[in-house]
Amino acid sequence: MNTNEIDKLSNLPVSGDLASDVRSILKEARLIVVRNTNTAMTAAYWLIGKRIVEEEQKGQDRAAYGEHLLENLSKVLSAEFGSGFSYANLRNMRLFYHTYPDSKICYTLCIKLPWSHNRLIMRVQDANAREWYLREAAREQWSVRQLERNINSFYYQRQLESGNIAKKDGNAADIDVHQFVKDPYVLEFVGLPAYPDYKEKDLENVLVAKMQDFLLELGKGFSFIKRQYRISTETSHFYIDLVFYNYILKCFVLIDLKAAKLTHQDVGQMDMYIRMFDDLKKGPDDNPTIGILMCADKDETVVKYSVLEGSKQIFASKYLPYLPTEEELRRELENSGRLENNEG
Repeated sequence: MNTNEIDKLSNLPVSGDLASDVRSILKEARLIVVRNTNTAMTAAYWLIGKRIVEEEQKGQDRAAYGEHLLENLSKVLSAEFGSGFSYANLRNMRLFYHTYPDSKICYTLCIKLPWSHNRLIMRVQDANAREWYLREAAREQWSVRQLERNINSFYYQRQLESGNIAKKDGNAADIDVHQFVKDPYVLEFVGLPAYPDYKEKDLENVLVAKMQDFLLELGKGFSFIKRQYRISTETSHFYIDLVFYNYILKCFVLIDLKAAKLTHQDVGQMDMYIRMFDDLKKGPDDNPTIGILMCADKDETVVKYSVLEGSKQIFASKYLPYLPTEEELRRELENSGRLENNEG
């Protein structure tokens, strides 16, 4: 245990109740033990992988020799240390070293995550993507399930094309809102058909029921406010499907769900919602409200010749109720113009 960890234990808030205070100390101490254990074991697995590779390189036929070596090593280690040293896991350790032959990456990034996370990330082919997942998974404390979902939905590629990868701090003044909004959104967790034969209400119900998944897909800084948020004038009431606040952008975010192709009436309605929200709800320290029209499909004529063109407050994004392949994602990015703009 290092000095910072001891300081953290020493500075835990005191409730005045002895049992509660002791419980808090023990819980935090156990978390520290788990983190330190994960760090030590991740480093150990990298060193084991390195030693295996060094031993394999002594053999003339590396492939055959390597498999035979791992089988024998697994029997010896499993007998003494248990199932954690199966043939499959030893192959993972070997791959771990092959993936990160530079010890600096292992000792600065990989050790911040448990072995279960590293096993997923080291199979990502793009080295830049691997490093990004290592940093983000540690910073955002993603669970294994969240990490696997983000990798499978090409979260890095979508963030890269939107321009979000370059943003290193939370200063709203440095963030281009155009780059903050994704297009497309991947909503495979809703369990709805690929083609829109359902109603907006069905989509809204699932998104609210699976809000944790939806917030993860939306990105950093989102806090859910309310569904069917009522906003009223002296003569009329209007209801916005989903309202969020983003503490990084420091603004309200309105989401209108469309289970069909976007129309110019949808755009006009969102424009009105934003103007009303800015007038009636936005605080003096808030930035201008933004609105996202999340639709099953987009009419590019509507996008080009409506207030969406060049707008800093209204965005139209297609959603995919399934996990796309890499080719499908590339096609969607090309259709939205993001891939071309980023590459150009």
